[in-house]
Amino acid sequence: MSSQTTGLAGRYATALYELADETKSLDAVAADLTTLRQLITDSDDLSRLVRSPIVARADQVKGMTAVLEAANANPLTVKFVSTAADNRRLYAVPQMITAFLAELARRRGEVQADVTSAVALNKDEVAAVTESLRAAVGQKVAVNLTVDPSLIGGLIVRVGSRMVDSSLRSKINRLQLSMKGVG
Repeated sequence: MSSQTTGLAGRYATALYELADETKSLDAVAADLTTLRQLITDSDDLSRLVRSPIVARADQVKGMTAVLEAANANPLTVKFVSTAADNRRLYAVPQMITAFLAELARRRGEVQADVTSAVALNKDEVAAVTESLRAAVGQKVAVNLTVDPSLIGGLIVRVGSRMVDSSLRSKINRLQLSMKGVG
């Protein structure tokens, strides 16, 4: 595992990676985790279930199992998330997902790119962004998509320590700042 996947999330991610590799289900688990991360981001109720220390352990296990089974998740993914919930580690699942996907990308020789857009991108737009990033970086790119309506429009792209912010929110903020100097 790389230095980015240390600590609690790293240990869980390593265990999941090894199990998924043994069962030849890396792609299925990665897809499940990507879907789960988006579900947690999109649902306030699910986010509360994941973060809340007052929700009973059994209720967390039952809730997460139901969500994953409804999403037709791989049995390994369901077992993994249920185990995290049973161990009262559900709050760390988003970091576990990030660590797992980062390790998968690293072992495949891919660079991680985080792309935030104001609205959900369709398949063609995702393909165009991925291809543009691949051309700019010069190697395979694993794109993590998130939606943030407060951007109004445009994209924020992070690859490693580099970030490009072409969102309308940032452009408006820069315009407001430049106008404050005039007057």
